Amino acid sequence: MKRVLITGATSGIGLQLAKDYAGDGWDVTACGRNVIALQTWAEGRDNVTVLSFDATNTEATKAALSNDSLSYDLIILNAGTCEYIDFGVIDVSLFKRVFDINLFGVLNCIEALQANFQQGNHLALMGSTAAYLGLPRAEAYGASKAAVSYLARSLSVDLEHKGISVSLISPGFVKTPLTDKNDFVMPMLVTPEEASASIRHGLAKKKAEVHFPKKFTCFLKFLSSLPMAIQLALVRKITRKA
Repeated sequence: MKRVLITGATSGIGLQLAKDYAGDGWDVTACGRNVIALQTWAEGRDNVTVLSFDATNTEATKAALSNDSLSYDLIILNAGTCEYIDFGVIDVSLFKRVFDINLFGVLNCIEALQANFQQGNHLALMGSTAAYLGLPRAEAYGASKAAVSYLARSLSVDLEHKGISVSLISPGFVKTPLTDKNDFVMPMLVTPEEASASIRHGLAKKKAEVHFPKKFTCFLKFLSSLPMAIQLALVRKITRKA
């Protein structure tokens, strides 16, 4: 039986991934801070193990993950958050909160798990299409996901000699409790079920980047390939209309 570890499995994309992998017969380790939410859906599923810890806490993460002597076929580091700033006013404490979970939470998990990495393992990091372009109000979120994107690309090179695959997941807008808080138009919004299907399909092929929905993400990739002055002008125009 294949083993997968998923962080941020209490809601949204992480929860749907955990359900779908469990339904496909994988041995699932579902991680999150809300142990009640994890146990509620995991009850009665013999192939699901629940781990409750705060990924922003280095020692708690090590305590939860370092004692697991088994190697995971697939590790999906999905836990994340989003906070926006207004009018370009920098709030360092907000940036720290976002980076603590989106970047350092990922690093804490990798550090705790890396001693058991084996040839054939697959590591997937949750990025975002927000990293493609400079978007209004997304300075903290976008910067944290840009850091995750760079981390995934670098790790892909450095871990190749160990036979470990690394994938970057770059979703567009997905309907989750996190995006339910957004007060702006979210084009081509997809459901968690659709997101999970796209992610599982891409990871099964060990794609370097899994991005979806394709019409939206390919458009953003095209914009990001343009000279920066043109990018900024187009983003200003598009976001003003939205």
